[in-house]
Amino acid sequence: MDVLEAIRSRRSIGLVKENPLEKETIEKIIEAGTWAPSHYRTEPWHFFVIEGEARKALGNALVEIAKEEMDDPTSETNQKKLEKVAEKPFRAPVIITVAIRPSDNPKALKLEEAGAVYAAIQNMLLAAHGLGVAGYWRTGAPAYHPTMKKLFGLGDHEEIAGFLYFGYPKREPHEGKRRPLTEVTTWLTEENEFETLI
Repeated sequence: MDVLEAIRSRRSIGLVKENPLEKETIEKIIEAGTWAPSHYRTEPWHFFVIEGEARKALGNALVEIAKEEMDDPTSETNQKKLEKVAEKPFRAPVIITVAIRPSDNPKALKLEEAGAVYAAIQNMLLAAHGLGVAGYWRTGAPAYHPTMKKLFGLGDHEEIAGFLYFGYPKREPHEGKRRPLTEVTTWLTEENEFETLI
């Protein structure tokens, strides 16, 4: 698949089949992530592949985090909500948690380390698409919660960049739409044109 075609046709698809992905396919997706650019070649990423019953641990962590927002987690209504939360990791046969592990290189900026990992995630989503695998990048407050960091053994200086849910799609991707380039692009050809931006 042509890279520009892959970029334009990739979609976030959360509705996937329960069929497991082959280990070789998962490794190809991860390897694509490792080819992302990183300043000073720090490669500040780490990948946790979660399959099978291991997804329960992720569900339990999500439940513990959700309880903190509830006045009474034991109420019937909240118990039903927590049951749904616990099932979230079972929406896909494979979840790859992508973590930011910043380098100890004093020249490496934390923001750039995070940027490199986000680039790795985009590579992974595109690689999955090219392999016929649906992907969905999930984040949100629980991803950055101390409970989640503890689950994955991350240090204070490390962060989770997101959970990538992968599986074979149940449906065809929908048509995409983006704003025209004219709305998001400013062309600058003369030095004094910067004054118009102020």
